[in-house]
Amino acid sequence: MTGQLAFVESPVQLLNVLEWAHAQAPATGAPADAGGDTAPGGRGAALPGAALAEPRLPVPDPVTGTAPPDGRAGGHGPATGPARSAPDLTVVVLSPTDPMSRGQLRRMAQLARDEGVTVRWQEARGGRGALARTLRELARPLRSAERVIIGDPFSRYVQLLLTLFGPRHLTVVDDGTATMEFAAQIGRGERLVRWHRKGSLGPRELLLAPVSSLARRRLAPTGNRTVEIFTSLPVEAPEGITVTENAFAWTRTRFGPPLLTGGADLVGTSLVETGVVDAAHYDRVVGELARTHGATRYFAHRRESAEKLHRIAVETGLQVVRPELPLELIARRGPIGRTVVSFPSTVVHTLPLALAGTGVKVAVCEIAPEWLRESASPRAQGFLSGVAGTAAHEVDRLTARAAAPTDRLEFG
Repeated sequence: MTGQLAFVESPVQLLNVLEWAHAQAPATGAPADAGGDTAPGGRGAALPGAALAEPRLPVPDPVTGTAPPDGRAGGHGPATGPARSAPDLTVVVLSPTDPMSRGQLRRMAQLARDEGVTVRWQEARGGRGALARTLRELARPLRSAERVIIGDPFSRYVQLLLTLFGPRHLTVVDDGTATMEFAAQIGRGERLVRWHRKGSLGPRELLLAPVSSLARRRLAPTGNRTVEIFTSLPVEAPEGITVTENAFAWTRTRFGPPLLTGGADLVGTSLVETGVVDAAHYDRVVGELARTHGATRYFAHRRESAEKLHRIAVETGLQVVRPELPLELIARRGPIGRTVVSFPSTVVHTLPLALAGTGVKVAVCEIAPEWLRESASPRAQGFLSGVAGTAAHEVDRLTARAAAPTDRLEFG
């Protein structure tokens, strides 16, 4: 197959694999949009299709829901910078089951193909026998891979693959803020547990504990294995692990700069769906943020429920947008508000990089302890505070007093 094999389970993971490949490839000196409509960004660039095996189709505009008549990319400026040689890389998409993630992944997969990356769509969760079939089909490429790139070291699927085949070189790319927790846990030699999960092991976790334990050892550097973390987050390098900065150079080269609207946009989060934040507090603060900043659009996280989004649209008047691509690409293509307000999440670290030089201001609204559900992990408050507190210096910090519905949000 290839000397470099990537496993992705989300659109953001695939985006960051493309960023990693771009950072590795030597520049050829030719302009990035040389070749006209074959480049995947900027003026005159064709956009990805809705399915891997289907003809290329334009991506709908994130605001109107319609595609440009000629199928060309958004953004009002050409892509710039040197082209880079096609990477020797195969990406295996371990397809999730939810429709939003699958749709975004198919569009990201076409972008990857446009970059010369081989993409293999694996129905890894496609019913009975899918796991055994996937392991059987991936055995040979895994054995021959010189480097394996993964996006989610907490994934049980990825952990199982790592227990069967230990790569010589391993790279971990961002899949949200979990990279920060992974670096801390692997540095302390702890078992890998997602930050929003409670510490006690359930029956499923107990059954898979041996797999997780072996995978943790495979994710640690040894004399025969190197480990790299490719990240846009403020991560302290664990002993023996190389940390490489993801500056979103591929995104900035291929897309934009965006057209700016006069108002603000809000970025949603799945903290309610993961059981961390109380739904009533969340809805109230979204409404307050919209009124304070004059926001008109709400960019939904792909895991937010339809019921919650309908409630937000009705109660706040915000236009709810289901992005067709990761937000970093949507924002870079534009149009985007001059202010983007988010709750603590990866985007408070990634958007300032993707939108560097555009004049867009990013703000983060910190999570008050009163918003957390009783069932939330004891680590949740500290982790979320760390995500907000380590955001870039140019990111404004907002605080909210959560005691009464009439309280206002203020700059902190």
